[in-house]
Amino acid sequence: MSAHDIHAGHDDHHDHDDLHVTMGDYVKGFILAVILTAIPFYLVMNNVITDRSTAVAVLGLFAVVQVLVHMVYFLHMNGKIQGGWTMLSTIFTVIFLSIAIAGTLWVMFHMNTNMMPGHEMHQAAGHADHGAHMAPAAVTP
Repeated sequence: MSAHDIHAGHDDHHDHDDLHVTMGDYVKGFILAVILTAIPFYLVMNNVITDRSTAVAVLGLFAVVQVLVHMVYFLHMNGKIQGGWTMLSTIFTVIFLSIAIAGTLWVMFHMNTNMMPGHEMHQAAGHADHGAHMAPAAVTP
């Protein structure tokens, strides 16, 4: 058995993991990344979108597309590498992070309404008592 025979056996095993990346793919990814960075920068610096919630939605959309461009063109994420396990683990991570972020935002948004009822009254009473101690006593003859 020669070294060539051993090497040929390994090539058969890794045929589906071969990446055929060209310089053109990197250039396309770079150009898309620059465009997806320049457009939001222009929108923010020139106050093109005046409504804050619309601006957040548009900038968030650009951010998601930017992440996808990086995953495809620079991290070479596709369903073919490692039998699809890399893509599957990435999808699981995205779903897990989405649930965690959505849950955190939901809890933070509803935090004031879910506070204990006595907390607001106790805090208001503390401010009233503090003000009474600070006021000068009325002197009556």
